[in-house]
Amino acid sequence: MHVLVTGGAGFIGSNFIFHMLNKYPNYRIVCLDLLTYAGNLSTLKSVMNKENFRFVKGDIADREFIFNLFNKEKFDVVVNFAAESHVDRSILNPGLFLRTNIIGTQVLLDVCKEYNVARFHQVSTDEVYGDLPLDRPDLFFTEDTPINTSSPYSASKASADLLVQAYHRTFKLPVTISRCSNNYGPYHFPEKLIPLIISRALNDEALPVYGTGENVRDWLYVEDHCTAIDEIIHNGKIGEVYNVGGHNEKTNLEVVKTILKELEKPESLISFVNDRVGHDMRYAIDPTKIKNELNWEPTTKFDDGIKQTVKWYLDNKSWWERIINGDYQNYYQEMYGDR
Repeated sequence: MHVLVTGGAGFIGSNFIFHMLNKYPNYRIVCLDLLTYAGNLSTLKSVMNKENFRFVKGDIADREFIFNLFNKEKFDVVVNFAAESHVDRSILNPGLFLRTNIIGTQVLLDVCKEYNVARFHQVSTDEVYGDLPLDRPDLFFTEDTPINTSSPYSASKASADLLVQAYHRTFKLPVTISRCSNNYGPYHFPEKLIPLIISRALNDEALPVYGTGENVRDWLYVEDHCTAIDEIIHNGKIGEVYNVGGHNEKTNLEVVKTILKELEKPESLISFVNDRVGHDMRYAIDPTKIKNELNWEPTTKFDDGIKQTVKWYLDNKSWWERIINGDYQNYYQEMYGDR
């Protein structure tokens, strides 16, 4: 099988590439990434020399480039991770999110239709559902929960999902969509909550927590997410949406305190800051459908996953320190500038 993974130099995409190369040594994997601020080619260093792996730098919204790539490669499956994904950045610059997340997805759908790709999988987010009230712990997002977006980011992802479903209905394009809860694990970009807290706590810096820290997220270990997407692209029903959750609901403050305990750092480092505009209160996924249809469920409990994650960041300081000081953005030039 010939698989295109877009956004594969990012956090979840790179972990998915590692998973696929390890599980399917006969598959050919091509990673397409524009290497914007969250794309880090050094993440893929361990697989760059594999015969069945290739990296291509490019923009999913560049129609001519994408069609030329498909003309050369003839992909069987496309897994679309490529997206601008940080809510705060979407508030500052909504237009960038619309271009990448909506127009880029449309370009991919058009090319998949043109070249009769066997499966297009859209990696989405539970944020398309909006949020749930803190005083109703019995409520969960299901695949039938109405879309009710809160930020330019979630609105752009919801728009992309609707496009994917429209291309299935109108053009019979074989598609699937997964909507996941918050991921964590190795290679997570340092501006996100868990790696941000780890990196700052190690340096005894103030740890910014929005509002009172009572916002609740359902945390999913990234390897569990990768196995879910693997199941969906191989066995999921065409045209279906699958919610992928971790059964690990934690307040942001609980997450921060867990990390501090693991690092043996004082809670006095916590610094409450003004809340984010339009901040969703609670996300909680009901993954019953994917469990019943594909026999998938998460295997990593949060306490175990956070220990593994903290250990990874302790063992790989050079990776995230290069990001914090900006050196990682020179990596592509260092690797390919003279080629």
